[in-house]
Amino acid sequence: MPVEVRVPTLGESVVEATVGAWLKREGESVQAGDTLVQLETEKVNVDVAADTSGVLGRIAHQEGDTVAPGDILAVLEEAAAPTPAASAAPAAAAAPAAPAEERPHASPVARRIAEEHGLNLTDVQGTGTGGRVTREDVERHISGVGGQGSGDGTPAATSPTRLAADARPAHTEPRPPTPDTQRETRMRMSRRRQTIAQRLLEAQRTAAMLTTFNEVDMSAIMAIRGRRREAFQKRHGVGLGFMSFFTRAVVSALKAFPNLNAEIRGDEIVQKHYYDIGIAVGAEGGLVVPIVRDADRKSFAELEREISALADKARLNTLTLDDLRGGTFTITNGGVFGSLLSTPILSPPQVGILGMHKIQPRPVVVNDEVVVRPMMYVALTYDHRLVDGREAVQFLVRVKELVEDPTELLLD
Repeated sequence: MPVEVRVPTLGESVVEATVGAWLKREGESVQAGDTLVQLETEKVNVDVAADTSGVLGRIAHQEGDTVAPGDILAVLEEAAAPTPAASAAPAAAAAPAAPAEERPHASPVARRIAEEHGLNLTDVQGTGTGGRVTREDVERHISGVGGQGSGDGTPAATSPTRLAADARPAHTEPRPPTPDTQRETRMRMSRRRQTIAQRLLEAQRTAAMLTTFNEVDMSAIMAIRGRRREAFQKRHGVGLGFMSFFTRAVVSALKAFPNLNAEIRGDEIVQKHYYDIGIAVGAEGGLVVPIVRDADRKSFAELEREISALADKARLNTLTLDDLRGGTFTITNGGVFGSLLSTPILSPPQVGILGMHKIQPRPVVVNDEVVVRPMMYVALTYDHRLVDGREAVQFLVRVKELVEDPTELLLD
């Protein structure tokens, strides 16, 4: 009997999704466990697989449709049993009934880039989970096909699509001017981008956001990293970065100023005695904030390993809803993109977010002498409904003190 393929439960607070790419076509045979379609949610992309083997019947929702948990996506029909006459028929007669070639498992962005370049995704080696083709895989393949070679002196293989393109005349007649409608590119906003836009507006409407600034002398941390980086790498198998220092400093400051680790629920203040720190990461489909759970209980090495693993999952688009759920405070580092100063926006219901920025040598006065030091501007955006200005300033000063003299962090 037919089996309905429904939208699964998408996780806490996720009430709808956008249908992405269908990996199977109507009338195509599928096996239990085969991915049928990808759903884009506000946080992660979700693969919907077949529970049983059969034939994909009617597809109820096409790419771009908005769906909710429980909605019917498609129907799986039972595969027809071959009749004796059919089994005795020549093989050639059965050829027209062969299923269409299976679409490779790829992210929507990877599929779009491949289409723009006339690239067959079956030629691309996927490095994502389950061999999923990612954006980086497509770009790497395009770069190789484009003539950069394999790096060992061997020319890169050329696909039939590329050969066909190279066979075209080098010079073509100039095209007539295009209408204004063809001078623009329109594309559907991803579910994640829609949610980011909604959340940012919601934060501005519902929170009394204010930002305070300070600057941090990074000399001490840079000296420690210079002395210990190689030994740390050998011992723990991960590099010693700045984020673990700032995470430990933030946790210590949150313990001293608990209202920064709280939220407003109705007319109550809920202070949290656990420290789940969100680390903002720029990913393929937009900003994501995976959570480092119980950061107060983790060593420098454990923090570095977890932050690195979450960043890798964000780049490969393999974050799960559990990786993104919750969070009591957030750290964002615009400095990796060259930002010198910014005002980060809160992620409700959190009431605090720390912004790190680019390290830049600047002249500062130390012991009545002007010296050049590696300085970083830091910003704390807070919800003034719950956090007073005095608390916010003292919190940021505490972070500054711990980063400039990390002895306490190292001994804790």
